[in-house]
Amino acid sequence: MSKKVEIYSKSNCSYCVMAMNFFDSKGIKYDVYSTDNPDVFNEMLKRNPSARTLPQIFIDDELIGGYTDLIGNYTE
Repeated sequence: MSKKVEIYSKSNCSYCVMAMNFFDSKGIKYDVYSTDNPDVFNEMLKRNPSARTLPQIFIDDELIGGYTDLIGNYTE
């Protein structure tokens, strides 16, 4: 059973790229939402009102956090 992975990202974000590279290396598919779009940014803030950094990563609709949270906590 595959997991639903969502990444809220922005252009020129090295941590966003590292998160995508991590999932790519594991063969895990993900959806990327660009917060350069104000509507997407507002959607992200509704899902995580305390978000102050990018990326914001959700797995199966559960907030994981940013890249360092992902690397520190994600095991598969």
